Amino acid sequence: MQKKKVSGRRETREWIMQFLFQLDFNPEPADIALKGFWEGKDPNEREKTYAEEIIKGVVQRKDELDDRLSQYAKRWDSERMGAVDRTVMRVALFEMLYRDDVPPVVSINEAVHFAKDFSSFQSGRFVNGVLDRIRKDIDRPARTAYKPPQGDD
Repeated sequence: MQKKKVSGRRETREWIMQFLFQLDFNPEPADIALKGFWEGKDPNEREKTYAEEIIKGVVQRKDELDDRLSQYAKRWDSERMGAVDRTVMRVALFEMLYRDDVPPVVSINEAVHFAKDFSSFQSGRFVNGVLDRIRKDIDRPARTAYKPPQGDD
């Protein structure tokens, strides 16, 4: 079987979703699970680093992310959400809150894409609605990556 070479963030996010979805059903320490996960895959170092930062961040902040999702998903506790929907929203929300290099609308669009591809069209609408409500309450530009102000040199 030929190894798939990662060519961008979308493929990397797909691996992130697969890993986190798997971890939801087979809980084990992320560091241990990651060793086996990368076997047979050939990511470049930059994308592997990005994936592991997102994975570890989502795992570390899972309760906080789930609380926020439950707060914004009207009448839907995170435990009641479909596993795919919950996973894609955790990743997008983590990026929106903790990754200044990813514009929030990119995180939302990617989450909607994965929800539609791996769950259902209705899931895409649900994911978009929840994440867009959250985005409106986050104090950062929606369409640009954050660039810290340059110091006076």
